[in-house]
Amino acid sequence: MQHVFSVDVEEHFQVAALASRVSKAAWASHPSRVEANTERCLDILDAASAKGTFFVLGWVARRCPKLIGRIVARGHELASHGMAHDRVTDLGAKAFSQDIQEARGVLQDLGGVSVDGYRAPSFSLRPEMDWAYAALIEAGYRYSSSVYPVRHDHYGAPDAPRQAYRPLADARFVELPMTTARVARMNVPASGGGYFRLLPYALSRRLLRRVQERDKTACVFYMHPWEIDSEQPRVAGLPWRARFRHYINLHRTESRLKALLHDFSWARMDQVFSREIAQPENLPPMVQVRR
Repeated sequence: MQHVFSVDVEEHFQVAALASRVSKAAWASHPSRVEANTERCLDILDAASAKGTFFVLGWVARRCPKLIGRIVARGHELASHGMAHDRVTDLGAKAFSQDIQEARGVLQDLGGVSVDGYRAPSFSLRPEMDWAYAALIEAGYRYSSSVYPVRHDHYGAPDAPRQAYRPLADARFVELPMTTARVARMNVPASGGGYFRLLPYALSRRLLRRVQERDKTACVFYMHPWEIDSEQPRVAGLPWRARFRHYINLHRTESRLKALLHDFSWARMDQVFSREIAQPENLPPMVQVRR
């Protein structure tokens, strides 16, 4: 079974955990490391003969235009992460619509390919946000991978479906949730990110295998380029929780990724879920799933 390897392409200083100390106005004053880190991700995937989906911020694409071409040239799917890492809930309907249209346009112009996928920053697109899904459809997207069915203090929709579904019953659009393993009637995160750095690799591997064997479905894994950059500049004055979440085990991530790429088979989102994206009418709508 092939699983989805995805990369949220953003700078190390653009994450929500650092927002209290790094304002958007200060982004341009921080040293850029995203291009070099993303190149390392591409090299790691090449060495494992694996492909993935790169959800790129429009902000990054405009500053690193050649990187977009290299992602496409090396056989990966180009997808959107919005323009400037704004949470959907903070933007509101009008600004969100403008954001996703602009991001898609920038990426398509630079990559020369259709951009069909979207991932909301900080998994901030919730299942009940019909207006946001309607905006994504109007902007030309075909799928989203923005919902994380877990309970978390910063994001998550624990009651959301765990597998692919139609967020709008009357629309040809697919939500491909982040992977969770069902353990003791709870959804346990199994999609990578901070949990991949925090938990022992053996446990992450076990959770993915549990989903593969019990649910008989492909998993969705994600990472950020800055997670393999243990030399990134440290931001001073962070609350302890933010400091812990962002910097924990950065020095272990690359070796764990190489093990992960060896232990499972990985491909692009649009390939692994090609049937679901092409024929969303065969998927259950969200309301039906939640019943």
